[in-house]
Amino acid sequence: MKETEERKRHFSERELEARQAQVGEMENLRVFVADIVPPDMEKREAMEDRMIELENLVTTYGGVVILEHIQKRSLPDYNTYIGWGKLDEIMHEMELQEANLLILGNILKPHQIYKINEKLKAIGAAAWDRVDLILKIFEKNARTEETKLQIELAAIKHMWPRIFGMGMELSRQWGGSKLARGKWETNTEIMKRHLRERELDIKKTLEKYKKVRETHRQGRKKKWLATVGIVGYTNAWKSSLLNILTWKWVLAENKLFATLGTSVGKMWLEPQVQSDEIYTPWKEILLSDTIGFIRDLPPKLVDAFASTLEDSIESDILLHVIDVSDEKMPEKREVVEKILQKIGACQRTLIVFNKTDRCEKKYLTALKKAFKNKEDIFFISTYTWEGIEELKSYLGEIL
Repeated sequence: MKETEERKRHFSERELEARQAQVGEMENLRVFVADIVPPDMEKREAMEDRMIELENLVTTYGGVVILEHIQKRSLPDYNTYIGWGKLDEIMHEMELQEANLLILGNILKPHQIYKINEKLKAIGAAAWDRVDLILKIFEKNARTEETKLQIELAAIKHMWPRIFGMGMELSRQWGGSKLARGKWETNTEIMKRHLRERELDIKKTLEKYKKVRETHRQGRKKKWLATVGIVGYTNAWKSSLLNILTWKWVLAENKLFATLGTSVGKMWLEPQVQSDEIYTPWKEILLSDTIGFIRDLPPKLVDAFASTLEDSIESDILLHVIDVSDEKMPEKREVVEKILQKIGACQRTLIVFNKTDRCEKKYLTALKKAFKNKEDIFFISTYTWEGIEELKSYLGEIL
């Protein structure tokens, strides 16, 4: 299949300095990102956005993107995804720019990533696909034992097809006692047996966490506590909204996947006296914030975090937080809605357009006009607190 170069971008020294300043001393990763795009114009435009998101993922992990490449190609190469010739060109560029990691913007087949890594050994570099990168970010940001186990489970499922080429990479995490060789076992069979046993152990432990959460949910129902789940695309500032509504002050950072587990906080609504002298006492509402979604999130990752998403599925109401300042807002909203549908979250959902402080008044006015006759739509800013009181008051009314 004939290959045509679509775009190759070399970052300037000034850009690299800015990126290095963002990263600091976290990692010494100089990254070349690459992907292929079909000749179709609409898909090419979508790929541009995917590449920007891929760069943001690299920065979140702690690497610096020094080169990027997009090529037009009708079908991926069977052996190396990008083709042997293009891989040679990329390796040459990586040597010149001292890049040590190649990241492909899609999910590669096991034999493809294996052959690319074998080739890159000649220059002392390595290759990851998009899922590898996301798993690395998850692993780096994991805080709780449950989250770490979920990430490990997802990694096992992702690594399983690649077992013939991964050697004993995971053995450092799990010790050596279980890796004792059977009489006729090969190294691959030892690893398969070990991963199978470890997967069962993790699932048993996660089942215990699941039962504990179910007990907590039943306890809340007995107390007649209303629950609200906060969901949305990653970096929509969901945790910031939770902090404002509950004063819990969980970690809220301007980066992808800052939240991996579930954070639960209480929102208190002050007592009110209505015009007809009806007294409404203090109301206690539980809010839960969980992992942000992202486009093309593989099913194995969604499945691994299914337990932490249960609090959202079981909540009375969902708040779908959307970054209204994002140019790709409609597409990202659709991504979240599809994932919610997949995991069975079908309860009433309030649309919360966040980051209004970052929008021009003309754009915001037009958007509000478009949603004027629709219910359950709110415009807020977790930076200026605009619209927060209206959202709190509405939650109090409908719960």
